Amino acid sequence: MKGKLYGVSVGPGDPELLTLKAKRIIEECDVVAYPVRVTGERSVALGIIGGTVDVSRKCILELVFRMSSDKEIRALDYDDAIAKLTSALEKGHRVCMITLGDAMVYSTFMRVGKEIENRGYEIEVIPGVPSFCDGAARAKIPLMIGTEGLAVVSAAEGSDFFRTALNDFDNVVIMKAYGSMERISEEIESLDKAPDVFVVSNIGLEDQYVGPLDKNRKYGYFTTIIVKKTNGDREAAFRTSISMGE
Repeated sequence: MKGKLYGVSVGPGDPELLTLKAKRIIEECDVVAYPVRVTGERSVALGIIGGTVDVSRKCILELVFRMSSDKEIRALDYDDAIAKLTSALEKGHRVCMITLGDAMVYSTFMRVGKEIENRGYEIEVIPGVPSFCDGAARAKIPLMIGTEGLAVVSAAEGSDFFRTALNDFDNVVIMKAYGSMERISEEIESLDKAPDVFVVSNIGLEDQYVGPLDKNRKYGYFTTIIVKKTNGDREAAFRTSISMGE
């Protein structure tokens, strides 16, 4: 009988945000697979579960996804990862691929899991806490109030879609912002009205930062920017939400 693949979300960094279901599924699996950018790299996801789940007797499977601009290199990495996972599944193993934040929000698992499912294997996704939700809670800034909208976009690979989002939405979450801080800062400064801006970087890690945008600060790889344009109308927004029974 073929095994089953689980995409297990482990949250943004704080081990206490690992859900009970995620913990149970990891404990029940035979193989724990984790993604890294280079061979031998310390896995943040593996570190998150390390203090909560005993993986000493499990098969630990490293999956390398190089951050290369060469599409052929990235395709090779995905093929290699899928081959390793299907090999374990063919042996009847229950396999979990752990991923930071939530597996359905810009995670490596989405593409891998879909291909595994297309090949006839059963998959299941275990949701978790996205980094921007943890960051908003730490910054004490509501992502949406009343009838406000929210856009979640990525700045990876030179994407400029955040420009459209900043113009069209009350609240914007810009993920994968690490390599685009200068471009994002310039776009925010060009807005007609200065918004509230919070940077959430390396949440749950030793060098975590939650605070205002500082162009001179060096941020970690896991950096998200939260922009709230309704800062001047916040009291009105709160009153609206109360009148709507929220």
